[in-house]
Amino acid sequence: MSESIVVVGAGPAGMSIATTLSEHGIRTTVVDESPKAGGVIYRGPWRTTQAMPHLDENLQKKIRLQQELVVKHQANIQLQTETRVLGPLANNQLLLSHHDKLSQLDFDYLFLATGCQERSIPFPGWQLPGVMLTGGIQLQLKSGLVRPGHQAVLTGTGPLLILVACQLHRAGVAVQGVFDATPFMEISKEVLALLNRPQVTLEGMSLMAYLKRHRIPVKHGWGIVKAEGGDTLERVAVAPYNRNWEADKQHLEWIDADLLGVGYGFASRSQLAQLMDLNVRVDEFSGLIPVTDAQQRSSRENIFCAGDSARFAGADVAIVEGQIAALSLVAELKPEKATDIQAQLTELQKTLRRYYRFRGAFDRANQRKKGLLQLPEPDTVICRCEQVKRSAIDQAIQEGCRDTVSLKMRTRVTMGDCQGKTCSHYCYDRLAQEGFHNEQGHFRTRFPLDPIPFSAMEDEA
Repeated sequence: MSESIVVVGAGPAGMSIATTLSEHGIRTTVVDESPKAGGVIYRGPWRTTQAMPHLDENLQKKIRLQQELVVKHQANIQLQTETRVLGPLANNQLLLSHHDKLSQLDFDYLFLATGCQERSIPFPGWQLPGVMLTGGIQLQLKSGLVRPGHQAVLTGTGPLLILVACQLHRAGVAVQGVFDATPFMEISKEVLALLNRPQVTLEGMSLMAYLKRHRIPVKHGWGIVKAEGGDTLERVAVAPYNRNWEADKQHLEWIDADLLGVGYGFASRSQLAQLMDLNVRVDEFSGLIPVTDAQQRSSRENIFCAGDSARFAGADVAIVEGQIAALSLVAELKPEKATDIQAQLTELQKTLRRYYRFRGAFDRANQRKKGLLQLPEPDTVICRCEQVKRSAIDQAIQEGCRDTVSLKMRTRVTMGDCQGKTCSHYCYDRLAQEGFHNEQGHFRTRFPLDPIPFSAMEDEA
């Protein structure tokens, strides 16, 4: 088969695509910026460790299975690690960067499985060393038992808070408390949706029981207010949140800590999809995402999108979406298999609907509220690249900025190297809060996705 098939991303979705295609004798090239396949959740430690007591046996088993899949299908998968996709050069060509060396990669079919990123929630002190996103904490633990602190506080919403709290405690960190903005009553309302995956629900309950057994306090309806310290984090202020997640500062509590984990949700990494000029839409939970059909096909016939880059829903959903996308291409390339594959697709899509019903419970219960927008003070930095403070955004909106283009021109938000990965979601939410949801548009991704160093453009001769 002469078709050139490229998968961007070697996480659960990307490897699901590549291994499913491999089972049908189809070769792929998989590109990933990390040194190992598996994504943040499954690639495992960078270095050998004697033991990983902070990770439960089920997760360790899944990590091993993912690595075994890579070995099993290595004949049909050309894995290019430590390689970044900088963007498209032509309709069917990508620009790559590997150790500051540029190259081009042609494709006939392209699968985007670029994953997600955590939403940054600005508040006073959020830039202090020791303040981390919960996914970053988990990455340090998984990368080889790197303890990011000694006394930890976790704030935010969603099941990841509980999981990270357990992993930190098992790693020897004193967890001072978990503060979930969502009232427990909101979670209990979703019991029917949670029954779509009873085993996963039971695993979550066992994590809660672990925290209770070790006397780690979990407070629902509470959240972050501010962090303070000198050169590093020293203490954290939390308070009860009302239904709109506005902090009741009359009941502020200070906790000594050198590690603060903050996790108020995720957003899809759709920047490459935007540069590929795919149709996109705003999803209230996942941010800006590519439009896909039931086969995970995008607005361009030869480009598929799967996993958290298409809509944030976790690793299990990503794997199923990867299988659907891959089998859809197999049916196209090998029509003689179309009937059998259609039966598989029907079952996979049934599974996917059940998974999304389960995921919907967390989306509804943990949906961000506008009160978080009130956390930053006037001198709190919102855009770290350009050092744009909240006061500048307030002034721009007061002077008539009603959309992302004018806000960007007026304040320079999203104009730094990260292209708004950190600050864009705050700006979207602020404009929507002001009543400009239908006018705001979205920030445009620039080529290249990452800065190109001068050394990459030197003549090798």
